[in-house]
Amino acid sequence: MNTERMKVPDKSSGDVILLLSCRDRPGLVSRISHFIYERGGNILDLDEHVDPVEKIFFIRVTWSTEMFTIPLSELESAFAPLAKEFGACWKIRISGLKTRVAIFVSRYEHCLQEILWRHSIGEFAIDIALIIANHPDLGLLAAHHGIPFHVVSVSRDTKEEAEGQELLLLEQHAIDTIVLARYMQVLSPHFVHCYPGRIINIHHSFLPAFVGSSPYRQAYERGVKIIGATSHYVTEELDQGPIIEQDIVRVSHKDTLEDLVRKGRDLERLVLAHALRLHTEHRVLVNGKKTVVFD
Repeated sequence: MNTERMKVPDKSSGDVILLLSCRDRPGLVSRISHFIYERGGNILDLDEHVDPVEKIFFIRVTWSTEMFTIPLSELESAFAPLAKEFGACWKIRISGLKTRVAIFVSRYEHCLQEILWRHSIGEFAIDIALIIANHPDLGLLAAHHGIPFHVVSVSRDTKEEAEGQELLLLEQHAIDTIVLARYMQVLSPHFVHCYPGRIINIHHSFLPAFVGSSPYRQAYERGVKIIGATSHYVTEELDQGPIIEQDIVRVSHKDTLEDLVRKGRDLERLVLAHALRLHTEHRVLVNGKKTVVFD
C-alpha cells in the first residue's frame, strides 16, 4: 500500500528513491531492477535486507532518471501493479526534493539550535516552514534565523483547542514532517493519527529504559553507568514508537545529576539531528514497532 503520494518537482527531474517492504520471496530484487532497467533507469544505490524471523523483505533503491522513458508524474501508477503483486508497502520519493518541516519546542533550545545550525550550512534537504512553541522563550532565536514563530499555549483544559490551532497551522504550511525538539507535551491520539510515521521525537533516555518525564533523575537514582538518548517516531503509546537512532555516553559515581543532564544534552541534539537526516533522506522503513535503517 502506498499511503503517501509522491510530490513531483516542476521540472520533473532528479534521482528517484524507492522504499519497499513485503513478504520475502525469490526474485524480488530482480523484478524491481528489471522494472527500472526496462524504463531506462540507471541504478545508483541498492540496499536490501530480509528479516530472518518474520521473513519480511526490505529494499531501498536509488536510480537516475536521465534516460528514463516515462515522466516522473506517471511513475507511481506505473509501479503500482508490481507492488500490488508483491502485496507491498511502498513509497517513491525524489532525491533532493526538500521536506517541509515544522519544529515544536518548549523552553529548551539545544536541539533547536543544532537543527537550525545544520540547516543554515545546507546539511539537511528541508524547508523549515515554521516553529511552534508552547512558551515564547525561543522567539528571538527563530527570528534570528528568519523562521515564523507561533506561540500556542497548552494546558490540560485547552489541549484540544490548542492542538486544533496547531493542526491548522500545519495544514496551512503544507507540512510533511514534524520534529519535537524537546517539546514537553504529550500529543493526543488524534494528532498522531494526522501524521502517522511523520512525527519525530527526541527522548532523553536510552529507550526502553527510563520512559516518562524525568529519565536523568531515574538514571541517577539507579546509579547507571551509561546514559543515552533516543529519537523515535511518535505513536499513541508514550515513548514506545519505532526507534530511528540512539547513542550513549558513559557516566560514573562521580557524576552529579547536573552532570548527567549536561552530558545528555550533547547526545540529544546529535541523535535528533541524525534521525532527521535519515528520515528526510528516506532511509527509514518502519516494521511494526521496529525500523530498518539504510544508512
